[in-house]
Amino acid sequence: MYGETSDASAARGVGSRPEPSARTRPLHVCPACASKLVYPVWWEEQGHDHWSIELRCPDCEWADGGVFCQRQADAFDHELDRGTDDVMADLDRLVRANMTDVTDRFARALAAGAILPEDF
Repeated sequence: MYGETSDASAARGVGSRPEPSARTRPLHVCPACASKLVYPVWWEEQGHDHWSIELRCPDCEWADGGVFCQRQADAFDHELDRGTDDVMADLDRLVRANMTDVTDRFARALAAGAILPEDF
């Protein structure tokens, strides 16, 4: 399971191994700083029920990799999907807030007579 390093990770100079007790931690949690933002930088199927995955933490630059069972990979994939959904929801809120601000400023400019035909 965790800690079995692929040749690809050795070739990339991937960082140190986590403590053995970290083998059961969720893959999205960094063993070095506890950030919940760990993401995959590379992955490859290893047989029919395991994945070789290289991981990186954007907060502390921790990087490592290993071979993980399908259950761990599925849980990681679910967490990545959840994170993507959160980012997309935040983006939608920002776009709507920005559009509301632009619309409000345009309406105020129209009401104040600050927009003329030659502006177009």
